[in-house]
Amino acid sequence: MDLSGGEPRAVSADGVITVREARDGVALVAMEDRENKNTFTDALVHGLGRAFHEVGADERFKAVVLTGYGNYFCTGGKREALLDIQAGKATFLRAEGQPNVFSLPLDCPVPVVAAMQGHAIGGGLTMGLFADFVVLARESVYTANFMKYGFTPGFGSTAVFPTKLGLPLAQEFLLTARTFRGAELAERGVPFPVHPRARVLTAALDLAEELVEKPRRSLVALKDRLVGDLRARLPEAVSEELAMHELTFHQPEVRALLNSRYGE
Repeated sequence: MDLSGGEPRAVSADGVITVREARDGVALVAMEDRENKNTFTDALVHGLGRAFHEVGADERFKAVVLTGYGNYFCTGGKREALLDIQAGKATFLRAEGQPNVFSLPLDCPVPVVAAMQGHAIGGGLTMGLFADFVVLARESVYTANFMKYGFTPGFGSTAVFPTKLGLPLAQEFLLTARTFRGAELAERGVPFPVHPRARVLTAALDLAEELVEKPRRSLVALKDRLVGDLRARLPEAVSEELAMHELTFHQPEVRALLNSRYGE
């Protein structure tokens, strides 16, 4: 696979997000914050917001592939940010005028393929599920680990998990906080292709290449129709998640679990 296609253009201040045209009409957005293993740092969130804004406004792009690096796709919230929420200093929503990173793939006007070649954890997995297409890796770990720390899910998880996975598997992800390998999800009949990690990006780009054969206006119109219901339901789901957080996040057990178990 030849992805040279010129040098990638960094769109965040420290280069943790890059965007390039990997194939004709296909934007490749890569999260590469190796120091923080693609947690939701300010740099990653702002870089993703700028990247999706650029791609969505660029008429030459008809599809987006979102991926990570090495063994990591996206590992969700940083412990410090979660402790701020526990202490009542913040929520998982960004400040006004800043992007809510989890819904960027849903809000993007053109179809998005999440090439989840690496581990996807918590809000990172949620963000990937908001893509129009998802490709998983057999070796990688996928977990909605919110309840592992004693607080209920956020980031729109309660809307997107049942929509994309079906209610039984969504309940297992969200209520038990279990960790799944991609291979196990394939055996469970997850409705996404599951490949060896080395093939995930190629498979995602091949899928995106099928999309770019179509007119951009038609892709945008059809995506609007297909995701319209989820877009409409998301604000209410987020509001209900925030209300649940008022009940569950501020428990002292949550702070203790974040301090003792985060990153295990």
